[in-house]
Amino acid sequence: MNIQRWIGRREANWQRLDNLLKKVEKKGLKSLKSGEVRELASLYRSVSADLARARTQKVGNNLIQNLQTLTTRAYSQIYQGSRRQEWKAVIDFYLWGFPSVVQQSFLYILFATTLFLFAALVSWWYAWQDPNFISLIAPQRIITLVRDEGKLWMGSIVGVEPLASSSITINNISVSFGAVAGGITFGAYTLFLMVYNGLHIGGIATLVGQNNLAYPFWAFVFPHGSLELPAIFFAGGAGFLIGRALLFPGKYRRGEALKLYGSLAAQLVFGIVPMLIIAGTIEGFFSPNPGIPDPIKYFTGLVLFILLVLYCLRKQARIGSSE
Repeated sequence: MNIQRWIGRREANWQRLDNLLKKVEKKGLKSLKSGEVRELASLYRSVSADLARARTQKVGNNLIQNLQTLTTRAYSQIYQGSRRQEWKAVIDFYLWGFPSVVQQSFLYILFATTLFLFAALVSWWYAWQDPNFISLIAPQRIITLVRDEGKLWMGSIVGVEPLASSSITINNISVSFGAVAGGITFGAYTLFLMVYNGLHIGGIATLVGQNNLAYPFWAFVFPHGSLELPAIFFAGGAGFLIGRALLFPGKYRRGEALKLYGSLAAQLVFGIVPMLIIAGTIEGFFSPNPGIPDPIKYFTGLVLFILLVLYCLRKQARIGSSE
């Protein structure tokens, strides 16, 4: 290989890459036009190949070192810039994207919520009519503890908070993911989970109410439940979105409907994971803490729920031109 001729042919590319990098290093990646961004990536690959060839042909340490510096600068700007863009996309999603998805999926979330609340009401009514009904809903250990000893079972968490918190979070995430995955059964399993959990909470609520433990029970549930239950309703809505795509694709082909509604469902899942982590942390450390007065727990749950509602209602301001 004629070294000088090869350098002469490639030097313009090296200079062009250096100029683009100086611009990016001074003003950021956003200072480049879309065509220049593609050119930057293309030149980086080209110069990387030149560096490999220069090392093979042993063209000289100075040139190899200059090409090494050039490719290192390019790598840093391209991939660090990409990571910054990815983080910005994540932040934008949680600031604006997730509330928008919740609003678009509101009817499906409302359906999941209605199923849960209706099942809870039915369970509450039956449990008051027939005390034996509770044995079909709650474990016998809990029934005995509440009825015979007049105690709640949450005290078992105290002293093992980190383990309890992680276990609770994992359980809540598995339930929520089960509700989402239930969509592939045409929504049948999602429906079952909403009804089952509603029956369970209704039966437990009746049990503690019959034994004058409702106030401390809801003081325990409300702080984390203000996030945990909506997250489960969101997961149910995601499952029903998938079921809708399978059962009623409408004007779309079934594959297109799955892509459309599945995208909304996936975004709902992405959004509820932090909610479940926060709820699990509260349930493990805050809710069962006997040192925190019950009114504070009620107040905390109320504030969290109001903040969640306001967050889900927020809309991104649209910037328009007034000409």
